[in-house]
Amino acid sequence: MSLKNLFRAFKHKNYRLFFLGQSISLTGTWMQYVALSWLVYRMTNSALMLGMVGFFGQMPTFFISPFAGVLADRHNRRHILIITQSVAMLQAFTLAILVLTGSIHIWHIFVLSIILGLVNSFDIPTRQAFILEMVGEKEDLANAIALNASMVNATRLIGPSLAGIFIAFWGEGLCFFINAVSYIPIIISFSLMRTVRVKKHLPERKMLSELKDGLKYANSTPSIKYVLLLLGIVSFLAVPYQVLMPVFARDIFAGDSRTLGFLMGMAGLGALCGALILASRVGTTGLVRIVGISSFGVSLMVIIFSLSRNLGFSMAVIAFAGFFMMVQMVSSNTILQTVTQEDKRGRVMSFYTMAFIGVTPFASIIAGSVAFKIGAPNTLLLCGVFSLFFAFLFERKLSQIYN
Repeated sequence: MSLKNLFRAFKHKNYRLFFLGQSISLTGTWMQYVALSWLVYRMTNSALMLGMVGFFGQMPTFFISPFAGVLADRHNRRHILIITQSVAMLQAFTLAILVLTGSIHIWHIFVLSIILGLVNSFDIPTRQAFILEMVGEKEDLANAIALNASMVNATRLIGPSLAGIFIAFWGEGLCFFINAVSYIPIIISFSLMRTVRVKKHLPERKMLSELKDGLKYANSTPSIKYVLLLLGIVSFLAVPYQVLMPVFARDIFAGDSRTLGFLMGMAGLGALCGALILASRVGTTGLVRIVGISSFGVSLMVIIFSLSRNLGFSMAVIAFAGFFMMVQMVSSNTILQTVTQEDKRGRVMSFYTMAFIGVTPFASIIAGSVAFKIGAPNTLLLCGVFSLFFAFLFERKLSQIYN
């Protein structure tokens, strides 16, 4: 693994600013994610409620992201990101105050989760489309995407572990407060950036017309359509293991918040390894095959995890699940950004956001409801089996296109 290849996107000042600020911010984000899951399960003792909070928190992404993609193609993406990060900071501060003062109720969590979901609907596709502007050179795009994923998962390794310890000793409220403060560095980083956008000179059109054009473009480009379909299927069926993780941590493995933190941290460790391997690659050759293999891999790991009752073995399995999920996500992202026209980048990345994140609220509510009836292990077993079946179908179609 060549360090020169691994960190080549760091030669761009804008990307260095982004990487530093986002690393701090995402550590807080992961702390809030774990703390919120534990808080909901502690308050309700219900897998169904975990699924419902996940549903309401991510539902806006599915419906709003396509329109956010149009805005990202129309307006200054850096300015949009400063706004989204500022609103997310206020959301975290509000959550921290409610918990620290003992005023929190479950309806507060639902409302604040919806607000954060709306913020992410604009933030995620805009941030993905903004990566090329930060590096300025298309040959460094794949490396920047992989390094971004590495950073997400390095913080995913650190954040949940810290959250588990902080919750055990000081409670969830401190995690929310730390997350709120962690937004300050990334807001400063975006403010310090200087980017040059390509002026597109597009005619003024209605948002729905531009959205329709983006959908038509994605549907008529097989290399985009089938990458998105495969990613969406695996995300819908395999990712619910994250929603049900508190159930496994407390009820299956007889642990506490630290157990949850360590399980989530192992998923982050596996994902970090996958992202670093991809970051060291030069070029995009073979990525389609990697997408197919990783979709099978994550499905198998979910099946094995559902059957395991040994914590140590399950932590190893979750690490591999994180590895394969991240490899599929980064490879899909790179393929999409490589083949997509610049004036449609925001819209295509909004469809990517829908496929990777937007489908998970529906998966969360379904997984939570099914787990309420048949238990979390049986639910994940079914998810893994169906994911494996559909991954096989769509991977064959994708392979035919690229062969």
